This record gives sequence, C-alpha cells and structure tokens, in this order.
Amino acid sequence: MKIVVPDDYPAVLAPSQAYLNLTARAAIEYHDSLPGSEERLIERLRDAGIVVNIRSSSKFTPRVFEACPQLKLVSIWGTGTDNIDLEAAVRCGVTVTNTPGVSAVSIAEHSLALMLAVARQIPRIDGQVRKGEWPRGFVAQMYGKTLGIVGLGAIGRRFAEIGRAIGMRVIAWTMHPNAALGFELVELDDLLRASDVVSVHLRLSDRTRGFLGRRELGLMKPAAILVNTARGPIVDEAALVEALTDRRIGGAGLDVYDVEPLPAGHPLTRLDNAVLTPHSAGVTPEALEAGLQLSVENIWSFLAGTPANVVVKP
Repeated sequence: MKIVVPDDYPAVLAPSQAYLNLTARAAIEYHDSLPGSEERLIERLRDAGIVVNIRSSSKFTPRVFEACPQLKLVSIWGTGTDNIDLEAAVRCGVTVTNTPGVSAVSIAEHSLALMLAVARQIPRIDGQVRKGEWPRGFVAQMYGKTLGIVGLGAIGRRFAEIGRAIGMRVIAWTMHPNAALGFELVELDDLLRASDVVSVHLRLSDRTRGFLGRRELGLMKPAAILVNTARGPIVDEAALVEALTDRRIGGAGLDVYDVEPLPAGHPLTRLDNAVLTPHSAGVTPEALEAGLQLSVENIWSFLAGTPANVVVKP
C-alpha cells in the first residue's frame, strides 16, 4: 500500500528515528507543508492506502474518505481524533489508530507546572523582579489542598498520582467509573464545589464540547484554579474569560484554546490570572519520539493483520 505523510509541518516526523525506521521498510510520499484545504488534502491522499496523520489541522471529512477509495488506515500521531470523522471512516472501510499514553508523563508534568505557576503567580512575580522590583505578598500552597481530576485516562491518572505525591487530596470524576483506579470518585458538581484545583483530562467529542460552561465554572471556589491541557473547546472559553475577568475563580493554566494559535490581542492574553502555553504540554523529545515510533509500529501491526491501538475499524 502507498504510504503518505500529508502534513508534517512544522516538521517533527522527518527528523526522527521513527521516520528512518519507516523509510527503511517502505517507500513514503512525504509532505512538509500543511494541505491548507480539503481539496489539497484529497489531492495528496487520492492514491494512498495508508496515511500517517501528524497535524490535527488536516480534517478527514466524509468527502475526504469518499474521494480516497484505496485508503485503509489512518495512523494518527497523538490521541485526539477530533479532526477525523470516525463514522465516515468506518463507513468507507478505514481503520483509525492512535498513540495513547506516550505523552501522559509529559502532559501530567506540564499540568503540574501550570498549576504551580498560577498558584505561585510566577509569571507576574518574575516580570516584576526583572524590572528591579521586590514584590511581597502571599501565594498559594498546594499541600493539603484538593485536586479535582476530570477524566481518568492515562494523563489524568498520572497527574492524580503527582498531586497525591505532593500532599494534595485527590478526587476524580470519570465517564468510565472503575473502583480499581484507586482514587475517590465523586459527582462532577461535587468535584467542582470541593476542589481548589480542577484539571481537565477529557477527549474532545460531541459529548464533551462545552462540557465546563458558565454553570459549571460558577460552582467552583472563588480562589480555585482551572487547568486545561486537553482541548480548548471542552471549556466554554467566553465563560472562562468572564469568570477570570470578574475574579469569580482564582486563575487558570491553559495549554489549549478554541482557536490555535491563540490570536494576538485575545482576551486571555490580557488577564494577569491566566498562565498560557502554546499547546506544547506533550512536546518533549522523549514523548515525541515514543509517539512517532508507535504511529509507525501501528502500520506494521495493521499490515500483519493484528491492528493495535485501534480507535475505530470497519
């Protein structure tokens, strides 16, 4: 089967050992620019049997699948599938795989960094010290506080373990309750009311879009911190800006947004109680290589007739 990489920009696959392993075993059609349109994506994939999808900006719509009848596998680098019409994939006979768990440690560590940066007001204080000031005042201590984990996948579980390790009480809500996970499970509203930090670890889907809206944010404590390293649209961004502006919650640490890159002058950029990073929580050399390698291994498993890490299949 013809293997196509339609969207490696900025390049992460090409410089990797995973790419060397891939090209050593197969001929690859490689593109180091974004398609930019549905028509251009179809043009690149028309004869493809297998696709390695790098960027979520490449939208695999029903029209894309229908226009590429030879396509049998989309191997995603990453866990998110919000750029793939999964029903259309199944209908058109396409298997979709992803790379779960490989970035869990990196993203959980980043969630910790965002939480502490907000609680300790590090960006603001750093800026003042650089200007020759010597600010004084209280910042928040996390030991003894309550960490609420929304979603107990690999990342949520890892951050829950980190929270427990630094002395936080951990409570959690999950769509798939399992007593064996070892964390106290509570109803979502109770979690929002009780938590000093609420950290979001859900996949984006029709069910989770706008999952935390004005009502849910209104349940949080006035000094509570929201951390989101999952997907921007899971939280109602307008409602969050409003809550932060009016100081109805203490702050937010965000790695994801409704529109990415975050537009210049966006309301979030003007808030001193928000710490912002550029959807980079999972981008470490270790996580990057592991994820790319798994996306390649998913190809060999599929071709061997034993597909692994399957999201959907015909």
